[in-house]
Amino acid sequence: MMACLQREGRLLRSEHNLLGEAFLVMASTAGIQQQQEVLAWLLEPLSQQWIQIEWQNNYLSEPLGLVGLCSERAFMWSLFHTVTFFEKALKRSGTRKGNSNLQNSSTAISTPHPLASHLSWMLPPLLKLLRGIHSLWSPSVFQMLPGEIKAAMSMSDVEQSSLLGGGNPKLSKGALTFVDGSQFDMNKEGYIKPNEADIRNWLKGIRDSGYNVLGLSTTIGDPFFKCIDIDFVALTLIENIQSMEFRHTRLLVHSILIPLIKSCPLDMWEVWLERLLHPLFVHCQQALSCSWSSLLHEGRANVPDNHGILTGSDLKVEVMEEKLLRDLTREICSLLSTIASSGLNASLPLLEHAGHVGHVDTSSLKDLDAFASSSMVSFLLKHKSLAIPVLQISLEAFSWTDSEAVTKVCAFSAAVVLLAIFTNNVDLREYVSRDLFSAVIQGLALESNAVISADLVSLCRDIFIYLCNRDPGPRKILLSLPCISPNDLHAFEEALTKTASPKEQKQLMKSFLLLATGNNLKALAAQKCVNIITNVTARPRSSVNAPENRIDEGETVGLAAIL
Repeated sequence: MMACLQREGRLLRSEHNLLGEAFLVMASTAGIQQQQEVLAWLLEPLSQQWIQIEWQNNYLSEPLGLVGLCSERAFMWSLFHTVTFFEKALKRSGTRKGNSNLQNSSTAISTPHPLASHLSWMLPPLLKLLRGIHSLWSPSVFQMLPGEIKAAMSMSDVEQSSLLGGGNPKLSKGALTFVDGSQFDMNKEGYIKPNEADIRNWLKGIRDSGYNVLGLSTTIGDPFFKCIDIDFVALTLIENIQSMEFRHTRLLVHSILIPLIKSCPLDMWEVWLERLLHPLFVHCQQALSCSWSSLLHEGRANVPDNHGILTGSDLKVEVMEEKLLRDLTREICSLLSTIASSGLNASLPLLEHAGHVGHVDTSSLKDLDAFASSSMVSFLLKHKSLAIPVLQISLEAFSWTDSEAVTKVCAFSAAVVLLAIFTNNVDLREYVSRDLFSAVIQGLALESNAVISADLVSLCRDIFIYLCNRDPGPRKILLSLPCISPNDLHAFEEALTKTASPKEQKQLMKSFLLLATGNNLKALAAQKCVNIITNVTARPRSSVNAPENRIDEGETVGLAAIL
């Protein structure tokens, strides 16, 4: 009936999707078998067009093929509605909490996901389509694009308003609203010639829904990882990572990589994680470091979203750039926090297992490899190509004035500290005892980190108590502080030995750091939290009117300032 109405032009694709979703909602209450039958019925007509090799060869075989696709308005929106239905189907199918009582646990475990058998034909064309969209931003392709496509790659007014903290305009009746609030009028499907706004909405809609389809597919587990070639996935997601705008990289991490990290089977970490995460972390470390340095010293982030932000006053552009920088920073730190989550680090020991507080039996120390099979943090540290950019990001994050990002990177750093304590890896122990310990103290010099100061002090306490007798780094760093003497440090260590309470030891560490720095650790001395997100006017707006390089806190911070 639905197919007949659609052939007769009496049922729009958007309406078809809504009806299909309604059927899926009803089927979800009846169990997996019914979901499989309804999905097969709904997906069969979509697959006939989706898997055809002709349109893939015409539009996806080379980077400029999408230019031709964007001139075929009816077909390009047909593809969009197909992708959005895949997204709806993934969200609506599978075992749901509300109907778990309808199936016993053994059946739920043995029964495959109702969409598992469809992934092999759904995903390859989608990966090709996303790869084509990603390639539009590469410099070699961008310079050959027609003006209409270039203009469509910029942000919509709604996106820019959202970055500036403005409200969304009223939506017209029958309008399809994307994640950013931009609209596509579903009643205009009969139009032939696309315009700039149509192409912009289509590009964003395919990216948003396509990323969600991939991310949701990863949660199915083994069927996803076994039916898709990692080389194909890496080519799609990472090939043009250096040309991506910050807003797109953030979405890629949020919608695809974080779900993939959570769902990747243990026996596939080696194949999947290094291929995807290494180029991502290398690029993001360089890009974030450069943009944060520019923001803190010149007053402007200078993010690479040059296609997106084309107009606006200097102040508005600076605010948007800073928001884009903070959003990506927080997402990358969320990825690190996910990697350090307890569910992905089953073998990671707790400090209670160390025995007497402050002492670890060195004969019980293990190689890093001993934890790598069931600890993702250990797996990451074991692979130096992954570890180097990740550890650099985690160090630099403590000096970036974003407490939300620091909160997330603290979780990752805490896991790294545990591995330094319980393994015999010299390089890791030196990194934690020297580089990380120093970076955390520098982080305490930023008032923006006041809300996370307790966690920073806790890191300092763990590093000093458990590693100061295995590495000279912690003592050297504390003795380098301006208001401390060897006798003061000795008295501090004596006080630590007199209590086994972690809470009291943290308080001793806090008091000692304040004393040792002459109360210059603003995160500890701050009496109130500060709003740091849009504090643009409080710092110089450019190097022209800011002859002295100064950071957001008003002066040099960290050990450099203390010394």
